[in-house]
Amino acid sequence: MNLQDLRKSPLFQGLSDDELQTLMDNAKPVSLRAGEVLMKQGEAGDSAFVVVQGEFAITKQSGQSVIKIDVRNPGDVLGEMALLSQAPRSATVTAVTDCETLCISKQAFENLLSTSSTAALAVLHWVMNRLSQNDALLHQQERMAALGTLSAGLAHELNNPAAAAQRSASELNKTLIQWQSLTHEIEAQAFKENQTEWLNDLMKEATRRFESPVKVEALEKIDLVDQLQAWLEASEVESAWELAPALVNFGWSPESLESLKGTLFFDLALRWLSTGCAMMSLLSETREATERLSQIVRAMKSYTYLDQAPLLEVDVHEGLESTLVILQHKLKQGVTVKREYSPSLPRIEAYASELNQVWTNIIDNASDAMNGKGEIILRTYAEDNHVVVEIVDNGPGIPENVRPRILEPFFTTKPPGKGTGLGLHISHDIVANRHHGQLLVESQPGETKFKVVLPIKINKT
Repeated sequence: MNLQDLRKSPLFQGLSDDELQTLMDNAKPVSLRAGEVLMKQGEAGDSAFVVVQGEFAITKQSGQSVIKIDVRNPGDVLGEMALLSQAPRSATVTAVTDCETLCISKQAFENLLSTSSTAALAVLHWVMNRLSQNDALLHQQERMAALGTLSAGLAHELNNPAAAAQRSASELNKTLIQWQSLTHEIEAQAFKENQTEWLNDLMKEATRRFESPVKVEALEKIDLVDQLQAWLEASEVESAWELAPALVNFGWSPESLESLKGTLFFDLALRWLSTGCAMMSLLSETREATERLSQIVRAMKSYTYLDQAPLLEVDVHEGLESTLVILQHKLKQGVTVKREYSPSLPRIEAYASELNQVWTNIIDNASDAMNGKGEIILRTYAEDNHVVVEIVDNGPGIPENVRPRILEPFFTTKPPGKGTGLGLHISHDIVANRHHGQLLVESQPGETKFKVVLPIKINKT
């Protein structure tokens, strides 16, 4: 390798020939075959390498997955960040092809920096560029990880109403065929017994009740079902336990059914009525399930602000509610959400989808802190041309020795594979840098409060 090859690296472009020659004299060549590992994630960063020939793949272990994050070619430098920060390697570097490198020891690198201000300045510029690139990459990876979690949650949340709609539609098909058969049978009987006028009155009353199902509390409904079931059994009606719930849903009671007892086809009329009630109940269930699907889709569109400009006049309450729908699969296991919204909260100027990412990170962390069981309070109010959002949980609190570090990148108290340590760091960046607001934290056992202060109008100057 000659000086011009070494100068191809942006890290060394600002060095003189003498400085480059000194660096080469204190370096040693290292050869690798395809598949061999040059550096391993977690190892001590005691040297840097310049790629002379070949191609390297950079991969990072994240939980149970190995992510390929970059490829390095001749002229690139490897391992300089860990060498400068004296930190463990943040990624693994593997030879894709047979490779030749130049190994620069920690001592040789430090000697260069201590004897040359030009070299120190060149390295500083390089480090700033690399940090900016890494920060952007890590932010993108965190967003992709959050998207993966979000997608999994949405799939789970969409599956329940979709499965319910499918089950109801399948049962509705069977019940409709049965009801049509019973309709033909009861019409034939009514015509035969000259009871068509009576049947018309019954059908009108049934139609009226079908249009307005009753709404009663669960305990009251149980009592009504028990009463009707006892009456049906006393009237020697078969499968009374099966007929009673459907009839109660549409307001039928022993009193309203008493007039049927004098007819020649009492049992047939009850079966026709109960089958019709069951059919309407299934139709209602299908409508509720599909409405739930529509609600989730609407919430997702609102959450991401699809097809809209990034800077919008935002209703903070709408963003919070969309976030709750997105996280419903996690919260419904045991988290109670209490809303203390200001009815006169003004709309604010904001990057809406990014702000929703803040609500997601904080509420998700609160749920994790409480192990999925507890209470979250969402409180909003206006104060001095700002809107304040407080997200409070009654979990164990953040330990005092941990509190100062929770906004640092990569700092997490979660076990490996459960958290990247970037969620709150990114949330702070969105609030402070993108919206010129504040993200404040107060915590004690039994109450942790994240307070987000946002200006009504963003000052871009």
